[in-house]
Amino acid sequence: MEKENDALRKPVRYLKGIGPKIGAILVKRGVKTVGDLLYLLPNRYEDKGALKRIEEMEDGMTGLVLGTVASSRPVYYPRARKRAFEATVHDGTGSLILRWFQGPLPYLKETCESDNTLLVSGRVSRFGGRLQMVHPQVAVIDDKDGIEGYERILPVYPEIDGIKQGTLRSLMRRALEDCDHGATSLLSREIEESYGLIPLGEALVKLHCPDETMLDGAMYRRYVERLILEEYFLFQVALFLKKREVTREEGISFTRDGVYRTRFEKSLTFELTGAQRRVIGEIEEDMGRKAPMNRLLQGDVGSGKTVVAVLASSMAISDGYQVAFMAPTEILAEQHYLAIHKAFDDMGVPVAFLRGNMGAERSVILDGIKAGRILVVVGTHALIQKDVLFNNLGLVVIDEQHRFGVIQRKILKEKAGSPDLLVMTATPIPRTLSMVVYGDLDVSVIDEMPKGRKKIETKVYLDKDKGIVYGLIEDELKKGHQAYIVYPLVEESKKIDLLDAKRMAAHFQKSIFASYRVGLLHGKMKAEEKEDAMSRFKDGEIDVLVCTTVIEVGIDVPNATMIVVEHAERFGLSQLHQLRGRVGRGKSAARCALITSEKRTALAVRRLKTMEKTGDGFEIAEEDMRLRGPGEILGVKQSGIPDFRVGDLVRDGHIMSRARRLAEDAMTRLTVDELDRVKNIVKQRWGHTLHLSDVA
Repeated sequence: MEKENDALRKPVRYLKGIGPKIGAILVKRGVKTVGDLLYLLPNRYEDKGALKRIEEMEDGMTGLVLGTVASSRPVYYPRARKRAFEATVHDGTGSLILRWFQGPLPYLKETCESDNTLLVSGRVSRFGGRLQMVHPQVAVIDDKDGIEGYERILPVYPEIDGIKQGTLRSLMRRALEDCDHGATSLLSREIEESYGLIPLGEALVKLHCPDETMLDGAMYRRYVERLILEEYFLFQVALFLKKREVTREEGISFTRDGVYRTRFEKSLTFELTGAQRRVIGEIEEDMGRKAPMNRLLQGDVGSGKTVVAVLASSMAISDGYQVAFMAPTEILAEQHYLAIHKAFDDMGVPVAFLRGNMGAERSVILDGIKAGRILVVVGTHALIQKDVLFNNLGLVVIDEQHRFGVIQRKILKEKAGSPDLLVMTATPIPRTLSMVVYGDLDVSVIDEMPKGRKKIETKVYLDKDKGIVYGLIEDELKKGHQAYIVYPLVEESKKIDLLDAKRMAAHFQKSIFASYRVGLLHGKMKAEEKEDAMSRFKDGEIDVLVCTTVIEVGIDVPNATMIVVEHAERFGLSQLHQLRGRVGRGKSAARCALITSEKRTALAVRRLKTMEKTGDGFEIAEEDMRLRGPGEILGVKQSGIPDFRVGDLVRDGHIMSRARRLAEDAMTRLTVDELDRVKNIVKQRWGHTLHLSDVA
């Protein structure tokens, strides 16, 4: 691995030709170093050889024109009921109208200021006897140098307010000169050659100083992908280094066949799936090592993750250690408490549920945790409060972990020396995203459903077909089954015209399902009210549970065979999949009805069709990421998704997989000096994102 060029890490403000004003603009854009500047890539190229005078342009011709703005204005066409923005440019041989419909007005106003020189490309047509270009591509050219002095192929950069194209081109050339036209890759030449990679410096030069070959989109993409690979490679190295921090810690080596572990497995009344047994084996191997376990357990709704977590907990308890089990909501935490308490009750293992407003009972539980009398503690964020002190914490289990911030997870883990960590999620995560967000964890996947789980029949209905859906609910109720009806709102809103759970629960009890018992469950209810509603539904005292998305995770009622989601077009794919997973948990066939407005968007139609087509959580997650982006799936603030300069996780997932293989290979070849150099670069680039205090 060659020494990385220090010029790339130089603050951009020190580059010759950048004054305080331009420097401030670039930093605001996220361009802080010379390396950042070189990763600000052209979004297209123009061929100067195609430049024509306006008088040469004819109807139907596609071409490139250099003209000066004479005037510009927003316009409205009453007959067509359309708004537009128009500008007129001239070049001394004629004039041309540029027209955009519903374009970004502030950008167009600034671009088309009077006397600005524009490089314009597009298809010419005639309108009212005059030449026009509709939705042309434009770039502001510096008056002083126009496009003279440049090679035939012009790079055109994304518009940055306050910096013109000529200035950007000059800065890029200067930046390349500063690093001798050869930005050095972190990958050694040996690895570059063995993997058939274009040298990084060559890719940067080609992108910023293009020749005719760059007019070929495939060539452009090839060079861009080399830059993406470099950035993804560095990130994967950062994850390997972070993982190394954990494996070097002194952890606990647990006994695999302890007394509670053996007793719990013997008490199971069902057969574990092959996937569960495989995952348990991976966890047992981890927990048997001296280094702390740091494992992610992924499994679709109803795949049996809780049983696996309890088995892991029984190993820790067998060796005299405590277990902390954290969930994001009280409802989910309560569900886990009931399941875990039931599992350990017969074995005499004390289990406590810790939540917010508990009064005097809280002090008793805290004393029991501190003294080591309570071996298993289940709770929400309450577990990470300062007054929660463990006697001998050996295992931390975090469910739906993407809902917690990195800091919250760290606080809980720091309540002991180096406990084992098992994080779980029922939200299927695309493989590419998993490599980024959980790249420092070992990953186990339960990809097999328990025997007897039925496929959930899913169908989309329009608002006008609600009568059919209510009839289907009644059919299920007559069979002695139960149903959920989900609404996006708790109560009526003056701002949003949507049905709400409170009003509809009353309406159903009074009319449509008057002969049945209708219950209500939503997030604004007091903890004891929610617990009562859930218990009554689970015990069969409620036939129809009208609720909000508070039931999204953690509710397990095998007798519930139908779920109806109102205003389904307003929910994301992963959320709809989670809601659907509330049914089909028993032996009877189950169905999911998605009721939607006829005014739904094309995007909503695509989401709902996906739900009808597949029940595979990972397939749904991939589609959800394509539709909404990775940040929306996990929550941008919480997820730890890095801000890549060029790469797009949806588009470039295959490159991330390749970067991981490269990083794994490179880490085995690094000398001590090379590793130290990489650590410094990693800390500079990714230290904050990955919360790397001191890379080991």
